Amino acid sequence: MNKLTINACPLCGGTNLDKKKTCTDFYASGEQFDLYQCRDCSFLFTQGVPVEKEIGKYYETPDYISHSDTKKGLMNGIYHKVRTYMLQKKAQLVSQASGKSTGRILDIGTGTGYFSHTMQQKGWNVSAVEKSAQARTFAKKNFNLDVKDESGLQEFTPASFDVITLWHVIEHLENLNDTWKRLHELLSEKGTLIIAVPNCGSYDAQKYKEFWAAYDVPRHLWHFNPDTMKRFCEKHNFEMVDHLPMPFDAFYVSILSEKYKKNPFSFVKGMCTGATAWIHCLNNKDKSSSIIYVFRKK
Repeated sequence: MNKLTINACPLCGGTNLDKKKTCTDFYASGEQFDLYQCRDCSFLFTQGVPVEKEIGKYYETPDYISHSDTKKGLMNGIYHKVRTYMLQKKAQLVSQASGKSTGRILDIGTGTGYFSHTMQQKGWNVSAVEKSAQARTFAKKNFNLDVKDESGLQEFTPASFDVITLWHVIEHLENLNDTWKRLHELLSEKGTLIIAVPNCGSYDAQKYKEFWAAYDVPRHLWHFNPDTMKRFCEKHNFEMVDHLPMPFDAFYVSILSEKYKKNPFSFVKGMCTGATAWIHCLNNKDKSSSIIYVFRKK
């Protein structure tokens, strides 16, 4: 298997890289992967992941919810209930952040298409990109969405979109700096970029350490916190307008983390940690399990 070896930090270019911890792929393979951190800028990333052409098997499980839409099991049932609420909140955020009630929007990594469908219902002109053929088929069958595969990102005309969204997607993408550059090209003047990612500086990440479910190796290559996200946006000629907590994520992630630790009563313990994490992010949103970042194109 060909693996991606990172010799220089994609954020600052530094070559002083330290191994910080080893995480297990509890979800699919049981394999272990190392997390490295740049000594110069503190950016954290997964080292030695399979290259993009070979990583597909790590998503090939019927329980990978963003691709399969499965409702099997308690955790996936909870996910769907929370998602229904969050879809409306995300749509509100798009309008508030962009100052537009309708416009041209691109959703990258649309999964089974629920968010794209929601925006379409609200009158937006929607384009969507998704790598998983299974998810694209679901989106077509259930929402009549013509979702492009990942190569479609190169087909759009520059300055085509008022808003671009990536909901828990950019941490999966191998060519990180190229992606940021392309996002800037595709946005219209003063266009809005919305990115949601797990926060490796969160309360629950610090509690669970190598068992933190949102490390999700090897599917997650990059592990962001508010400081590194701000640095990336500045590097690629964006300004950070706001960053908002996603407190529900702490419950889901904490329950999974307890499960990975093989703790008894993992659901109850995870809910308790999720509640504690919620309180922490009320006092400091930088401690939220996941964060939504709103950027404006300069």
